Amino acid sequence: MDFTRRGAIGAAVAAGLAGCAKPAPAPAPGEGYAEVPGGKVWWKRVGTGSKTPILTLHGGPGAGHNYLLPLQALAADRQVIFYDQLGCGKADSPADEKVYTIQRAVDEVDAVRKALGLEKIMLFGHSWGSVLAIEYLCQGRGKGVEKLILGGALASVPQTVAGMQRLIDALPDGRGARLHELEAAGRQASPDYQAIEKLFYDTHLCRADPTGFFAQSGEIVAKSIAYRVMNGPNEFTITGVIKDWDRRKDLGAIKLPTLITTGEFDEVTLDCHETIRDGIAGSKLVVMKDCSHATMDEKPAEYVALLKPFVEQA
Repeated sequence: MDFTRRGAIGAAVAAGLAGCAKPAPAPAPGEGYAEVPGGKVWWKRVGTGSKTPILTLHGGPGAGHNYLLPLQALAADRQVIFYDQLGCGKADSPADEKVYTIQRAVDEVDAVRKALGLEKIMLFGHSWGSVLAIEYLCQGRGKGVEKLILGGALASVPQTVAGMQRLIDALPDGRGARLHELEAAGRQASPDYQAIEKLFYDTHLCRADPTGFFAQSGEIVAKSIAYRVMNGPNEFTITGVIKDWDRRKDLGAIKLPTLITTGEFDEVTLDCHETIRDGIAGSKLVVMKDCSHATMDEKPAEYVALLKPFVEQA
């Protein structure tokens, strides 16, 4: 789940459905397309160093790789690989909604690794990308994965939704109650509802965007069929394919050095991150002050500095 800085989401998603079979432009050096279950995804490889590469899994589902681009700063001595998952960005966007499943997304990770020859990796997952990383590892797909980094992370969608509802109820001036009134009346398209939605996003999704990368992903997710089908109409109304996903009881199967990051005001509340920390033995949790969900965009230099010692540790 990730990145919906918009109001009339349905119209934007409907517009996105039109472009399902895009012709692939000639790739630039360090980028290309990989065949995966359901179509082709676009990838970008930064850096040429020989140390273990980092494979990044973006959020959404459907946010695209753009908002993770501050992680390029980790490519001084290793490759950092980004890709747009099926249903968003430069990847194919099949119109068949049945394509968009958690299992297909897990299989997609293996297909990308195979296409790019990524036998050994560090796996980075943010938001929905953390769901994908956890599911991938819980399925025993982790051969060659040396370390795990999870940001804005969750092991249970129901737990996450409960936390978001607490954040909504805590909005000032009774706006949380007003949001629920408007939902009950079916007035999600009203300016009043959209203003409260924006307040939630500005407080708990992204509080600053100095690079502009987050805004790019906001435009991508607004057009993403994957977001609508797998997540739902907005960040805190998760009615799609992922709504019942829960791996809290299975976290002990992950036996990797693990770093977990979150922001002080993250829409994925602290208890969700603590659940992962307590479930993965030896993992470390760091909370970034004055940040929300998009920590790597709000404070890119500080975020990279947080990750570097973990990445570089032998």
